[in-house]
Amino acid sequence: MRVNDDKQKNDYSNVWVIAEVLSGKIQPVTHELAGTARMLADKRGSEVWIVLLGNNVSEQAGTLFAYGADKVLVADDGSMANFNDEIETRVLVRMIDKYKPEIVICGATTRGRALIPRVAVVTDSGLTADCTELDIDPENGDLLQTRPAFGGNIMATIRCSDHRPQMSTVRPRVMKAPDPDPGRTGEIITENVTVSDKIDIKRILEVFHSSEAAVNLADAQIIIAGGRAMKGPEGFDILRAFAARVGGAVGASRAAVDAGWIPYAHQVGQTGQTVQTKVYIACGISGQIQHLVGMQSCDLIIAIDKNPDTPMMQMADIAVTGDLFEIVPALTAAIPKL
Repeated sequence: MRVNDDKQKNDYSNVWVIAEVLSGKIQPVTHELAGTARMLADKRGSEVWIVLLGNNVSEQAGTLFAYGADKVLVADDGSMANFNDEIETRVLVRMIDKYKPEIVICGATTRGRALIPRVAVVTDSGLTADCTELDIDPENGDLLQTRPAFGGNIMATIRCSDHRPQMSTVRPRVMKAPDPDPGRTGEIITENVTVSDKIDIKRILEVFHSSEAAVNLADAQIIIAGGRAMKGPEGFDILRAFAARVGGAVGASRAAVDAGWIPYAHQVGQTGQTVQTKVYIACGISGQIQHLVGMQSCDLIIAIDKNPDTPMMQMADIAVTGDLFEIVPALTAAIPKL
């Protein structure tokens, strides 16, 4: 709702994470957001609440304390066996009206993108989508929400000072999940789903998940990615050979995908996949903001390029200046076959 003064703002407290549930299981993005929520709540001197909506999910509630939750708010009902944004919106809006969270964050997933805009409209709240960084303004406690803007050419920091709760969605694998602390405990609060929550104007006939493509960048520990400097589809052959030698996957920049050199399933970046690998090797990728937001959380970033002054070379942990068509085959030959 719109808040006009500090007294109204003080009615709102705590940081909420909307848990991502798929096929009845809590997804890793929930743990990633819990760690970020813990940081925000500590700066505000408040608590982390995780909202768990679904069917037969109550038994998983206790696992969330290890990732930083102080309270877990559970609504477990058969009407939410399959994701229905209308039902979950009503349940979530009712919870927000009752408990008045200051901040609500959710994964920028297919589910989150369907749910949270509805909730923001009904509660008259500010919403910033696809954030890559969240922080607190120490002066007034506003949530600082950073995301790519103007086609990804700049990073904008947005605040919703006049609305509560403040809402953000964050793409999976942008934030680091904290190491779980199995000794942490907290409180589980159960909320019933009412008859009015279940009013439904549509019926789900079938739920299916498309079979995963051969390219699974999300789970890869090593990614060898190529950009415009690969010069054509044949250039990616040396990256495939390198990836096969080290047990990695092949990624690409948008420029390479748009040129038709490699399928979209390989694209890393703002309009592709967000990855969080152990090793990311960027070959001939200049490092535009759109690409960096998709891989900047990788543990070790290695860049290979003739130009030492590109953004990618500047931000890499290891920058190798030279001809990638000489360097990559030499690396492949030097590494023993797995």
